[in-house]
Amino acid sequence: MRPDFDPLDDPPWAMQLVVRAEKTDPPAHGAVCAAAAAAVVRLLTDPRATAPDGEWRAAVEAWESRRIRKVTRRARGVRWPEAQALPGVTVEHAGAQVRAFPPGPVADVPPRLAKLQVAGLDLAEAEVPPPPPAAPYAAIALNPDVAMTTGKAAAQCGHAAQLLLRQGKRKHVAAWLDAGARVHLTRDVPWRTCVKEAAVAVRDGGFTEVPPGTMTATAWIVR
Repeated sequence: MRPDFDPLDDPPWAMQLVVRAEKTDPPAHGAVCAAAAAAVVRLLTDPRATAPDGEWRAAVEAWESRRIRKVTRRARGVRWPEAQALPGVTVEHAGAQVRAFPPGPVADVPPRLAKLQVAGLDLAEAEVPPPPPAAPYAAIALNPDVAMTTGKAAAQCGHAAQLLLRQGKRKHVAAWLDAGARVHLTRDVPWRTCVKEAAVAVRDGGFTEVPPGTMTATAWIVR
């Protein structure tokens, strides 16, 4: 038996995230991370995922009963409109575009998504990061001591936003959602303070890039 085998995660499921990353004028690292987090929340709160007869509800429930894996892919040129044609939710943030897709088995990814590249998405930071939005919003912080590609960091931010949605204080989450579920990637707060402020923390499963159990991200709602 594999040392990482989990009977509750067999077969593994994942939510696919697709980032639009054109060769000219690519988005910034932080903008992609924030857009990915927002896209995850928008999909999970979409009526197609929440209504009793919603077409995505069964898939979301099946996925959330397993490890909440996310796979970040990149698309450019004609591949982006091809991905947009599939059911999902797209978020634009500070020049970044990320589309989240209903989760499903890792071995059964739609062909249009399966052919998109997973590894190698590593973008530069913006020279001037966007300011935080009006409160309430979700603040997400990435561990500055852990090196991650943009693709990996975007998935971790998606995890943080999902945990905040599911585990945050109900009245605070409701206010955040009512205000539009805005997300801000926090950079100017010391990591120790981010951990102290956090309502949720992400500890990585260790399948890619970082050792298992590494705290990669934290999140809380700024009111």
